[in-house]
Amino acid sequence: MKVLQFPLARITIGFVLGIAIPFYINPDPAIVFGLFAAALLFFVTSYFLQKNILKETMCFGLSTYLLTFLIGAVTLLVHTDSYQQNNYSHNSSVFQKQQLLSLVVREKLKGSNSNDRYIAVLNQIGSKNSSGKILLNIYKDSVHPTFETGTLLRIKGMLYKNKLPNNPNQFDYGAYLSKKQIYAQLYADTDQISVSNTFKKDIWYYAAKLRTTIIHNLEKKEFHKKELSVAIALILGQKQDISPEIIQDYQYAGAIHLLSVSGLHVGFLLLFINFILAPIPNTKRGAILKLSLILSSLAAFALIAGLAPSVVRSVTMFSFVAIGYQLRRSVNVYHTLLVSILLILLFQPSFLFDVGFQLSYIALFFIIWLQPLLTSVWQPKSKPLKYIWGIVTVSFAAQIGTMPLSIYYFHQFPGLFFITNLAVIPLLSFIMTLGVLVMVLASFNYVPLFLLKPLEWSIHYLNKIINSIASFEQFIIRDIPFNTYLLLSSYLIITATIIWFKKPTFNKLIVVLLSVIAVQAVYMQTKWKLQNQHEWVIFNLKRNTMITERNGAKVTLYANDSIIKASRNNSVLKSYLTANFSVLSSKEKIKNTAFFNKNRILILDSTGMYPKDLRPSIILLTQSPKINLDRMLQLLKPKMVVADASNYKTIPKTLGKRVVEKQKIPFHAIGRKGFYKLN
Repeated sequence: MKVLQFPLARITIGFVLGIAIPFYINPDPAIVFGLFAAALLFFVTSYFLQKNILKETMCFGLSTYLLTFLIGAVTLLVHTDSYQQNNYSHNSSVFQKQQLLSLVVREKLKGSNSNDRYIAVLNQIGSKNSSGKILLNIYKDSVHPTFETGTLLRIKGMLYKNKLPNNPNQFDYGAYLSKKQIYAQLYADTDQISVSNTFKKDIWYYAAKLRTTIIHNLEKKEFHKKELSVAIALILGQKQDISPEIIQDYQYAGAIHLLSVSGLHVGFLLLFINFILAPIPNTKRGAILKLSLILSSLAAFALIAGLAPSVVRSVTMFSFVAIGYQLRRSVNVYHTLLVSILLILLFQPSFLFDVGFQLSYIALFFIIWLQPLLTSVWQPKSKPLKYIWGIVTVSFAAQIGTMPLSIYYFHQFPGLFFITNLAVIPLLSFIMTLGVLVMVLASFNYVPLFLLKPLEWSIHYLNKIINSIASFEQFIIRDIPFNTYLLLSSYLIITATIIWFKKPTFNKLIVVLLSVIAVQAVYMQTKWKLQNQHEWVIFNLKRNTMITERNGAKVTLYANDSIIKASRNNSVLKSYLTANFSVLSSKEKIKNTAFFNKNRILILDSTGMYPKDLRPSIILLTQSPKINLDRMLQLLKPKMVVADASNYKTIPKTLGKRVVEKQKIPFHAIGRKGFYKLN
């Protein structure tokens, strides 16, 4: 790959690895800074030796990459809130009792049925200064309106650390929040909140204020609510008000990326700005003026869109493209891509772990690298065919590049993605051009109907097209099992194949064949490992009991009739089966006793009936059984007591104290601690 021959590429890889590896191993900051100082000394020494004594040496190259790696590690530590001394995560008392918390609202998120949700930044805990982002959940109340960005609040409450997943192989929301440097949540009623009359007027406040003004002015013009929510997502990257049905349609049609501002959107915006600035003469002063206006417009757009990772990435990259174009210098697109990665991660290293950031960069890289190869396969002569073929090749290049990663994260693949892109990209170019103009005018409270209505109609038809494509659900491949090793081996075979197609040689063909063998070996090793696993799992389902026994790839479900009938659509069960490359082989109703790996398990239901002569290893309490627990424990003498989430909430709390303190028996409350597994 020629791109790897660039020194900047190797430096970028070292820098990225320097962020990624410390993130997962959590090193001691003192050790990292010590190694950084040693690497800096090694770099200076090797540079002096190469320049003055040794003309050719590997030491300088090694010192450069080592220093780059440690710069990445130091960057991560400096920008990670949990390493800051005044971060609330170091204050254990705020997780143990209620305290007076002073905070400022940073961003409004999509709410749940019962809560309005915000990202907030702590300023004080009691009288002590503090810092760090939290997830603020406020119970919905008709009295209190939603809070604007910059609102200062005082709340008496207690923080709760991010929870582990309730069930095996479930989406780890706690880890997702931690990657965004949100380590705790706060729940509050409206009567616990004191709202300040003043606002914290920073860059986030003014950006949100401008967005609110635009949306309010469009609402006054009776812009249809459904179309407006999509317009705000397409142009400003704000998806809070989009209905779940529309989001699902875009997912099924393979067009969910349209609802997150990306390179496609910023590319259209740059073309529009260049068109507006065309009358400015192409003199030296004119080029500088144009460039200043372009960069200012792109920066303003990034702020209005909330500085989301995909927006920052796209704006940074196209800013470099604009600089090269306006200064009449040839722009190496790979260098542009690499410089944008370095700059973004230098200021926001946590973006590296954002799924949208990863997908965006991989899609862009494969469009740049693979699309010319696909284009060369067929070169149509007519302009309409060239245009259609260009869309198809760009779409295929992006999908080939992002397919392993999207399957890894979402375990599904939209089969009609190329039809979606053919249908919507021409319409999207019109929507973006007109939409940006409408948003700019709306910020000045001037929205002419002759511009507003075409935008509303075009978004209406865009939604119709997406809905029609999404209705062909048989083309959506769901529940695809995929793990990290398959992800890496998939990219190995894709990369090797593209390199071979670009310039076929026998040695490259050997590499392709070896990569095919590697994928097969990884898959067989994964299956072999799973075949030798045997586990028994009690799931965390509110007001229900669900148990599975997995023997290799075969899973037996134990549950009541309602869960057994709906097992095909049970998302918790599907996640478990998909992650373990398994199938549901049988379904049975729950019995009072079970056996697993020499463990005798007594399952007590609401009747509280149990055999007096049984000596179980584990007792599972379900459906709030009415029994004398102390007498039963003294009689049966189990080694473990488990209470699932079908019991009343008060039962695990009271039983836990009695079981642990009086009987000295380990107790696991699934409703609080999550699923329970035997293996």
